Amino acid sequence: MDIEPADQFGNNRSCQRAGSSQGAPDRVNKVCFDWQAGRCNRHSCRFLHSELPQPMSTDGATSRRGHHQGLVRGNSGAAGAPISGWGKGRTGRKASDKICRYFIGGNCCYGDKCRFLHSWFIGDSFSLLATLQGHRNVVTGIALSSESDKLYSGSKDESVRVWDSQTGQCTGVFNVGGEVGCMISEGAWIFIGVPNAVKAWNTQTATYQNLDGPIGQVYALVVGNDMLFAGTQVWDLATLQCLQTLTDHTSVVMSLLCWDQFLLSSSLDRTIKVWAATESGNLEVKYIHNEEHGVLVLCGMHDAQAKPVLLCSCNDKSIHIYDLPSFIERGKIFSKKEVIAMEVGPSDLFFTGDGTGELKVWKWSTNKMPVS
Repeated sequence: MDIEPADQFGNNRSCQRAGSSQGAPDRVNKVCFDWQAGRCNRHSCRFLHSELPQPMSTDGATSRRGHHQGLVRGNSGAAGAPISGWGKGRTGRKASDKICRYFIGGNCCYGDKCRFLHSWFIGDSFSLLATLQGHRNVVTGIALSSESDKLYSGSKDESVRVWDSQTGQCTGVFNVGGEVGCMISEGAWIFIGVPNAVKAWNTQTATYQNLDGPIGQVYALVVGNDMLFAGTQVWDLATLQCLQTLTDHTSVVMSLLCWDQFLLSSSLDRTIKVWAATESGNLEVKYIHNEEHGVLVLCGMHDAQAKPVLLCSCNDKSIHIYDLPSFIERGKIFSKKEVIAMEVGPSDLFFTGDGTGELKVWKWSTNKMPVS
């Protein structure tokens, strides 16, 4: 008997020479990876050439991987009791994920004959309008100016690109002298976080100036009460008072989002936590949503029907789209590399930027759209 070398998935498979005195190999209750990819050529494969049946739960309903069974107990409130609708309705449909991974990687050789979907998304309430290419490194910031019809994107390739929002053409590129860590817009201004500075770009005069002061790469910018705040690698906290430290995550916190009276936090610990204030004013966890992968970025918006939606970019190179507050999955977006930047636009538009430097333009639809 000859032993076949381990395949690309690390499985050691034994097969028999033709004419061997032994019978056909025993079947293994495991689906053949090569059959799933449409390329198994073994005459007598010992793995299944069919999908495994889904296990049945005790009440006769098909169980599904990743189904969340309820709420976790916070510092107050009963476990399993929905709070303000969070997680309610999670037994609804889940979006299918039978996307061809070779298509995503750009090397599927089956084309239209492939039995898996060749699409960058799954969902019937949004569509892909355009892909904007030009950046040579990960897109880290996307901004829209309320004073112009231009879209701005920043990247670790040390450039900011200006795009015509009507044609999708790049109308300008300028070097900012360092990796872009983040971008925001405020009126006619675009603020760009770079190492040791914030660059302020005036979209009306096409001029910019340096705002010195930050030390280290500027990763976060926000405008509030007529002030610009910059978050960097080095903070001097001597003059600031910490009101509360939230320690429930077990790994790096990657993104924060305020929605209504709630705070949403995401982490590489594969959870999204929903926080709310108690009567004493402290924040505590009211709901935990579990993901199969670490969550990199959160983005909240409204769809074409004005329903609140949450976009969760994960480190498996996908974006999960959920209704709020139910966390019912509405669809998925796929990319070649992780999506770091997401931004809400006008007219039911939203934008995503991934690690390859691609910027994609999406649109919510008032009608159900076919997968394309």
